[in-house]
Amino acid sequence: MYQGIVPPLVTPLSARDTLDIEGLERLLEHVIAGGVSGVFVLGTTGEAPSLSYRLRRQMITETVRIVNHRIPVLVGVADTSFVESVDLAKHAAESGVDAAVLTTPYYFPAGQTELTAYVQNIAPLIPLPIMLYNMPGLTKVWYEIETLQKLSSIDSIIGVKDSSGDLEYFGKVCQLKSLRTDWSVLIGPEAMLPESVALGGDGGVCGGANALPRLFVDCYEGLRDGDQEKAAKAQADINAFQAIYDIGKYASRHIKATKSALSLLGICSDLPADPFHRFLEPERERVATILRSMGALA
Repeated sequence: MYQGIVPPLVTPLSARDTLDIEGLERLLEHVIAGGVSGVFVLGTTGEAPSLSYRLRRQMITETVRIVNHRIPVLVGVADTSFVESVDLAKHAAESGVDAAVLTTPYYFPAGQTELTAYVQNIAPLIPLPIMLYNMPGLTKVWYEIETLQKLSSIDSIIGVKDSSGDLEYFGKVCQLKSLRTDWSVLIGPEAMLPESVALGGDGGVCGGANALPRLFVDCYEGLRDGDQEKAAKAQADINAFQAIYDIGKYASRHIKATKSALSLLGICSDLPADPFHRFLEPERERVATILRSMGALA
């Protein structure tokens, strides 16, 4: 089972279609030192759909090399093409990845019958354990509870990451652990970590843990261990940190703010993948002000 904080890793770039390997090394060492339980590459925060297939494979290979078995590595393999998802999963398995993460297919929205058949068809071809990833805000389609019930019969599926922000839905997903006691259920929206644990969740895939991993680990550990003071202190700081996501006017601000924070902390460049632009100096200074107020930046 996967428990604790598993950051959805940003993809450090030094130029268009060029992986910043030194930045990736600093980032991975940073989150590992912060006590995370694993890393999830090529997810939403990793800008996976905007990256070339070559760069996605390089990101997988370099991450596995740098991590060197210290923590589990999970890889997003979702694609608009069934065959490309399978091929990426095979590369991930050959590289030594621990699990694949599969969203609902995006662009053309699938009906639930189609979605069920899609997972039933692709799962035997993916040579890794599979986490299903519910991200309806970007893929247009939910893994509905009835669908997850049907898919729970597939042994290689080991849990669900839910980024819907719907806590009622999240609670129902957690109840499916009565069918699959080995499932891990992880929350996406980082500010909901306390509510998710109270509902039976196993941890969080928290984008902010790229920048401040120890903060999110402390919150989870406090919740897990019943240390209310530790959890409350960390949660207050997490709530303050959320202000970075209000900077900027486009939906891309969540990724741009995270990369901006990492750049200010000296970890990696703030360059996003096309078509996004990095924050300009006024926005960058607002991120810096928030980090300074939290004592994370001198």
